[in-house]
Amino acid sequence: MNSSTYTPPKIWQWQQQNGGAFANINRPVAGATHEKALPAGNQPLQLYSLATPNGVKVTILLEELVAAGISAAEYDAWLINIREGQQFSSGFVAINPNSKIPALVDNSTVPATRVFESASILLYLAEKFGVFIPREPAKRTEMLNWLFWQMGSAPFLGGGFGHFYAYAPEKIAYAIDRYAMEAKRQLDVLNQQLAKNTYICGDDYTIADMAIWPWYGGLVLGRLYDAAEFLSVNDYPHVLRWAKLIDSRPAVKRGYAVNRNFGAEPHLPERHSAADFVALGL
Repeated sequence: MNSSTYTPPKIWQWQQQNGGAFANINRPVAGATHEKALPAGNQPLQLYSLATPNGVKVTILLEELVAAGISAAEYDAWLINIREGQQFSSGFVAINPNSKIPALVDNSTVPATRVFESASILLYLAEKFGVFIPREPAKRTEMLNWLFWQMGSAPFLGGGFGHFYAYAPEKIAYAIDRYAMEAKRQLDVLNQQLAKNTYICGDDYTIADMAIWPWYGGLVLGRLYDAAEFLSVNDYPHVLRWAKLIDSRPAVKRGYAVNRNFGAEPHLPERHSAADFVALGL
């Protein structure tokens, strides 16, 4: 139906094939669609994910932890192909009833601990190992401000701008213009913050940087929605400077590759030890 003539019905009804990149798996109900157990390895932490921006947040932190010499942060990373609906398996739903990647199981606790939602995983791991999170209350609160800013803002960038600009079955000018305006406003928020700080919260690299970078860093580096030119990202020089600084970290390069089976290489669909990166030159 032409969007210019659409009138919402009195009661909405689901149309299974309503178009869009994910129409074959989208549905208005929760729960498993099929029985399938998840694989498990020998490492203390088991990650089930895909290298979307939300997935990359967690693999960056895990690689930073391993790089810091924290052996208890070793992990197995298993690819969950969301385009094929693997997030709706009974095993995955048992870990995350919301059926979204990433999800983590910590087998070092008794009983094992499940953790879902990317910010929850970042907080859980940073607090568990006592790194990349400020200890002083005021600095911790400022870091949490930005972590939750990302969680509240990125849906406008991903589900809003990204969906209508890159994935929707038709280009709707109003939707693209509305969300492009919001994406640029968010970039300006970051640009002003980074004009006076090396990292998001000052001189210290924290999980706030790891959460924000895959979305907004990826956007200005031209890796998200192919929209850097459209959004004039050169208007945000401080975001670009910060994005390149984070991108230069070896652990970030490794984390970016994990659970990746699409887009530009390097790809590491599964990760089970640091040795897996040798063939990739990482």
